[in-house]
Amino acid sequence: MRRGKNSSNGDGREAAETMAKDAKKHDMILRSSGFVHVDGSNNLASVCSKRGRKGVNQDCAIVWEGFGCQADMSFCGIFDGHGPWGHFVAKKVRESMPSSLLCNWQETLAQTPLDSDLESDKKHQRFHIWKHSYLKTCAAVDRELEQYRKIDSFYSGTTALTIVRQGDIIYVANVGDSRAVLATNSDDGNLVPVQLTVDFKPNLPQESERIIQCKGRVFCMHDEPGVHRVWLPNEESPGLAMSRAFGDYCIKDYGLISVPEVTQRHITNKDQFVVLATDGVRMHSKVWDVVSNQEAIQIVSSTPDKAKAAKRLVEFAACAWKKKRKGIAVDDISAICLFFHSSHHEVNLVTTSK
Repeated sequence: MRRGKNSSNGDGREAAETMAKDAKKHDMILRSSGFVHVDGSNNLASVCSKRGRKGVNQDCAIVWEGFGCQADMSFCGIFDGHGPWGHFVAKKVRESMPSSLLCNWQETLAQTPLDSDLESDKKHQRFHIWKHSYLKTCAAVDRELEQYRKIDSFYSGTTALTIVRQGDIIYVANVGDSRAVLATNSDDGNLVPVQLTVDFKPNLPQESERIIQCKGRVFCMHDEPGVHRVWLPNEESPGLAMSRAFGDYCIKDYGLISVPEVTQRHITNKDQFVVLATDGVRMHSKVWDVVSNQEAIQIVSSTPDKAKAAKRLVEFAACAWKKKRKGIAVDDISAICLFFHSSHHEVNLVTTSK
């Protein structure tokens, strides 16, 4: 889908949504626990979302193989809702973001000729096309969510961690405190983790500075030492445990933003897979508080059936939570494991000291 400059944005969005419907018909889109592996693709994606003991599952995910009818492209996203309407907000953002991103990417690509002969310049241009597309998409998705009357997102919201793989490059866009960790082989042949994202917590210096400048407040409750939250200037609400999210319009004027951090990573033969997993919005995080980056990639890599890797990671995290957080109800836990080489070969593991 290469759109001309004279096409309207509405036409592009409609075309993108049509592509999504066609991809769903051909089993190239997964919105539930399971796996996606399309013949001829190097990707294999394993997905698992497990409801906790706090009510409805507010996590959701999506994998779209052959993103935008491009054979070498795939889209993965994981969304962590919070608040009374959080599960609706997360699903709404999950449905809106891929088509909107595809539309904006096509529009930006059509207006940005890659006319350099240097591959390094083309790589730089491609990154800025994706970054511009993501920034435009997230702004539009948040604006549309605010105007969507069927969902009350004033005191509810969601995080969004998404990646696009295009050939040997992955583009990562993070809004919130979910995390992406890459598993790669070190020079000595051991599998090591590389954290690709920042957990956007309110106590990060650049985040707290922005919030305070906007008259918001950042502090911990007495019964939650170490858990920093965002508060309104004169009210003990909403107490958000992240500094970036879609929705939560009650505090959008006080430092909370939905602007993504967009980065890229060149995938080599040493890179094996990437794990996307949600973090909690209450007392403790979901996967990453009870499972380290190193443990996570070990669990995934040692799973014989890669299609079940996400399920094994989620179940391990749930068990670890029960042991380490006795008396605290297990929260929703979700993960996506995207393998870069469908014929995943064996790797050595680094043992971690306990």
